[in-house]
Amino acid sequence: MSILRDKNILLGITAGIAAYKSASLVRLFIKAGANVKVVMTPASKDFITPLTLSTLSKNPVYSSFVDEDDDNAVWNNHVELGLWADFFVIAPATANTLAKMANGVCDNILLATYLSAKCPVYYAPAMDLDMYKHQSTKMSFNKLESYGNVMIPAGTGELASGLIGEGRMAEPEDIVDFIEKDILNQLPLHGKKVLVTAGPTYEAIDPVRFVGNHSSGKMGFEIAKAAANLGAKVILVSGPTHQTITHSQVVLKPVMSAQEMYSEVHKHFESSDIAILSAAVADYRPKNVDSKKIKKKDSTFTIELEKTKDILKSLGEIKKQQFLVGFALETNNELEHAMEKLKSKNLDLIVLNSLQDKGAGFGVSTNKVTFITSSNDVIKNQLKSKAEVAKDLLQQILKQRNA
Repeated sequence: MSILRDKNILLGITAGIAAYKSASLVRLFIKAGANVKVVMTPASKDFITPLTLSTLSKNPVYSSFVDEDDDNAVWNNHVELGLWADFFVIAPATANTLAKMANGVCDNILLATYLSAKCPVYYAPAMDLDMYKHQSTKMSFNKLESYGNVMIPAGTGELASGLIGEGRMAEPEDIVDFIEKDILNQLPLHGKKVLVTAGPTYEAIDPVRFVGNHSSGKMGFEIAKAAANLGAKVILVSGPTHQTITHSQVVLKPVMSAQEMYSEVHKHFESSDIAILSAAVADYRPKNVDSKKIKKKDSTFTIELEKTKDILKSLGEIKKQQFLVGFALETNNELEHAMEKLKSKNLDLIVLNSLQDKGAGFGVSTNKVTFITSSNDVIKNQLKSKAEVAKDLLQQILKQRNA
């Protein structure tokens, strides 16, 4: 999954021959999972039609302050457009538009939206070689950089004039790649590796039956997604679950038993910066596993169980620079038991949730948690969706790591 998924991208198109590439750019943003709206300068409509861009983006295209063909003369609110956008991408960006942006000239809806936007602005220059090298264009680049705008470097190749040189607009694929990498580089967990466990474990009785629990894995999957959205490379070790994840920053490692989870977690822990163990790992497993299905004979049936390896404790014993987070699902004396677990397993943070709280626990989309830090700070949270809890957890981790 792209970092652009569910983001609002406003694409600005100016009057350059490279505007024909904007159709492909819209498609790539849509393919990445973004919501796209297009704003055009009036002259750019000579190079590509609003109908094409509206069809691809599935949104109206804006090229004037007032809809010209509307009897009611509906005003297109450039302020709302600017506030809607998470990212404003101007491609192609001509020398004319760049000069206006640099100097605050506001004579069309694209420029008015630019001056209203609060989001990051990217621009992809497109012009002939001599225009690109001109001192006034360089001054525009410098001014726009000082405003915090980000230039997507132009390529070198054959230009509309027939000359060969710098000034060719970057290809749509390169524009998307540049923006994704730039966003990732600014995220707080960029370059960090986060290890997450999720779901239940199934401990075999025979080839058919197992000992397990009701964990759906949703909490762990939301944590993995939240960490990836902050730029982390995530290793998600999950027991059996119906949950799915397609984020490009997440590598899923499916396991079945507690022993398999133990082995997989230890493969990745040493190279991890943060480990969040939210899986509901079985505390016990059958001591003897039948190789064939056990037949129903007697009125009672006894299984001898033995302890599984304590994954969380084993990591607490060997951790060095890693930030280690555990979960505690309790039914009584919740705070006392969670704090004991925090200390005995050498954790930096523990997430407590109680089966006594309505809307928390297994098989639901919400959770109500309490964060307990290694310095015994107790931070209670309200009932929230598991996606929101995951975001809160990552923010708490960042807060402690940066303290």
